[in-house]
Amino acid sequence: MKKTLGANRWVIWLAGAMVVVGLSMIAGHLMMGGRFMGAGMPHDRELSRQGRVAYGEYCASCHGADLRGTPQGPPFLHKVYEPSHHGDEAFYRAAAKGVHAHHWRFGDMPPVAGVSRDEVSAIIAYVREQQRRHGIH
Repeated sequence: MKKTLGANRWVIWLAGAMVVVGLSMIAGHLMMGGRFMGAGMPHDRELSRQGRVAYGEYCASCHGADLRGTPQGPPFLHKVYEPSHHGDEAFYRAAAKGVHAHHWRFGDMPPVAGVSRDEVSAIIAYVREQQRRHGIH
């Protein structure tokens, strides 16, 4: 009888630990990548607003004012640009050094003249916010 009682305690303890871990993972997703991240925080809204302005100045002519692309450049509202495939560093490198065409047939992207790293950070915040709104995580 004691072995069964001890085994049951172990199962109950393990189940409780799994619930805690699961809830922690859900909370982490919501805070870091789910719908509550980004536009919900005042500083993120401001960064995204600044990014929208910088995006309009440096990116929209090729990638579209609505991030859906143009005949000159690909859309950012596309699974190819989700964070797990093209992380933020890819945006920094593209702005600074340009990109050789590899997913699309638009030709190579030249470096973006005049854009600062801080402006690229803001652009990334804006693009990521828009991607989340369109289900791209």
